[in-house]
Amino acid sequence: MLQHNFHPFCNFFCNLVHLNLLHEPGCCYHSRDPQGTWDYLISIHMNINHNTEKEFEHIINLCREIFLTKMKDYGTAWRILRSTALTDQIYIKALRIRSIDDKGIQKIDEGIKPEYIGIVNYSVMALVQLELGTCENPELKPGEGERLYNKYIYAARDLMLNKNHDYGEAWRNMRISSFTDIILMKLLRIKQIEDNKGKTYISEGLDANYYDIINYAIFALIRLEYENS
Repeated sequence: MLQHNFHPFCNFFCNLVHLNLLHEPGCCYHSRDPQGTWDYLISIHMNINHNTEKEFEHIINLCREIFLTKMKDYGTAWRILRSTALTDQIYIKALRIRSIDDKGIQKIDEGIKPEYIGIVNYSVMALVQLELGTCENPELKPGEGERLYNKYIYAARDLMLNKNHDYGEAWRNMRISSFTDIILMKLLRIKQIEDNKGKTYISEGLDANYYDIINYAIFALIRLEYENS
């Protein structure tokens, strides 16, 4: 295989040329169509190096394990929280990530990955509360907490897969800091909707914003998990 001191994607392109893959049937490589060639190369690059559904499942398992472990310690005490309280918890975690990113240092020996995991899990809790409401006796039946968790986390995954089909893997080219900013924007929208007693005139409701927050947090975790490995 050819190797050059270029950007990794340039090496990838050179190797395709070396293997004559750019002359395969269906390939749009042509000197007079540089944009088409670039789009084709990016599609190959993403298909070779990424399996979004598999990576998503890995992060889901990581988040769910922490959720279930904490449930063994604390039960489902979070069921007493109103969705507004859960929104504020998510907001605090997103703000801490942004603060660490801006300052470049942290005094508490805990990185940003646990915060993103917390954002995912609190968002799932918020979706459960939107369905079931708060209660004075917060304990769920055995297995019910995990069932509800799976219901909402996989609904978020299915939404991601549908959007990924339409938009491609565009999120992989985003900065991790942008995920945090978008999460904060979504939270401000949620706060406004909550202050308006859940009313919206044209915008999506609370649940759609929580689903988006879950997916952006998981995108950040995928980038952190796989880029650092």
